[in-house]
Amino acid sequence: MAIIAVTAIEFVSAAPEVTDITAKQRYPWNGLVDIACKVSGIEADAGGYEFAVVAVDKDTGKEYTVSNFSVKHGGEDLTGLDIYENGDYSLLWNAREDMGQVVIERMTVRIMLEGLAISVGKVQLWEGGPYWADRNIGAKKPEDYGLYFWWGDTKGHRPLGTTFSFSFKDSNCPTYQKNTEQLRSEGWITSNGVLAPSHDAAHVKWAGGWRMPTYQELCDLINKCGWTWTTMHGVKGYIVCGRGAYASNSIFLPAAGQASVASLIFASSSGYYLQSEPFSSMGYYGMFYGSHQLQLSSGGRHMTEYGGRTYGCSVRPVQGPAN
Repeated sequence: MAIIAVTAIEFVSAAPEVTDITAKQRYPWNGLVDIACKVSGIEADAGGYEFAVVAVDKDTGKEYTVSNFSVKHGGEDLTGLDIYENGDYSLLWNAREDMGQVVIERMTVRIMLEGLAISVGKVQLWEGGPYWADRNIGAKKPEDYGLYFWWGDTKGHRPLGTTFSFSFKDSNCPTYQKNTEQLRSEGWITSNGVLAPSHDAAHVKWAGGWRMPTYQELCDLINKCGWTWTTMHGVKGYIVCGRGAYASNSIFLPAAGQASVASLIFASSSGYYLQSEPFSSMGYYGMFYGSHQLQLSSGGRHMTEYGGRTYGCSVRPVQGPAN
């Protein structure tokens, strides 16, 4: 017994929209259905969206919840199924897992996007300081690792286990080997020397005044706050607390590791967080590495002397005027 046919496709209009939906069962039949669609109308959103898919028997009207499916965008697997960008998506549905051994002559697949309903919290940790988000970009919860970005990247990448479909290497990082003058002339950084809004991952992903922290703000985070290495819901990292009047305010920075080429390394032992400024140096490190990073581990935390722009790191957004 098997599913006989997946035919016409419906779509439910929503904001954003899912259109151009097609579905095709695989032959010979192995229980898998390939679904393609186009997503449009997504604006920068803190929580993102996820696909909601329902299969409907056109003869009986019976609905089947579609839960066993994976998603790809730009050839990259989205393990969290989180949708943040417009474009073409492909879903691979294991219909046999969801529906069992049934015979259906005619079936429609209804697909739409639903908001993840994630409310990002923010706290101020010292007088006059920025407001810090309570989670990394791409994280559903404060302890989630989230997405990984090379310096200047606004797409972000998520690993499948400990590997990435994207390769964090020199040739895939357009800011590699560019000094500050080149970065400014090409529009990567502003006249103030920070990543331009169009190249700032926090601004592009979240909007709403969110941005990447500056070098000084990460230094202040180290020096003006109390740091406690701990485990939150099974995830190692630091609780960072304000002091004095701000002692009740805190954020959690997970030790999310770092992306190197196509591998996730140092996860649970170290964390690497990007800031928005390149090296001012015009020398070797300024051109080839050129971006300090906040590095944390159980042994302490510090700003790296240099940080490779090609490595994939976490981004913790802030709001408010830059120091």
